[in-house]
Amino acid sequence: MKTINAKKILAERYGKEGSVSRERFREEAFSYNFGEIIKNRRKELNMSQEELADAVGKKRPYISRIEYGEDVRVSNLLLVANALDLSVQLTPR
Repeated sequence: MKTINAKKILAERYGKEGSVSRERFREEAFSYNFGEIIKNRRKELNMSQEELADAVGKKRPYISRIEYGEDVRVSNLLLVANALDLSVQLTPR
C-alpha cells in the first residue's frame, strides 16, 4: 500500500510553503470554507439568500458571492455571521 504525503502533494500542486502561489491557494481555501459554513448554516435555518441579504442590509448577489468563496470583508463577514447566530473567533497563531 502506497502512503500519501499531503505536504508533498500540496507543494507540487500549489508551490512550497511561503510561496506566492501557496499563499493564494491558502487564502482561496479559507474563503471557500467560510462560504460553505455560511451556506450550510443558512440552509439549517431555512433562510433564502434573499432573506439573509435583507437581514444584513446587502443584496442577494453579495450573499451568493460569499457562499462561493469570493473575497469577503471581515466587517461584512461579522454581519452575516451575526445574522446566522454564528460566532467568529480570532486567536493568535
